[in-house]
Amino acid sequence: MSREEKLKVMHALWEDLAREDDAIASPAWHQEALRETEARVLAGNEPVRDWDEAKTELRRRAG
Repeated sequence: MSREEKLKVMHALWEDLAREDDAIASPAWHQEALRETEARVLAGNEPVRDWDEAKTELRRRAG
């Protein structure tokens, strides 16, 4: 498959999965992790980055 074909298939899969997102429950720990992170952000104990900075950092770590 070409890269373009792979991207089209990936997009089709994502669209299909997104239509059924209510059918898949998040794990129980996920809600608690979100609450903990929100509490750290509100207390000023969690660094906040803008999206472009976060993407750059993630790409650096993956590279």
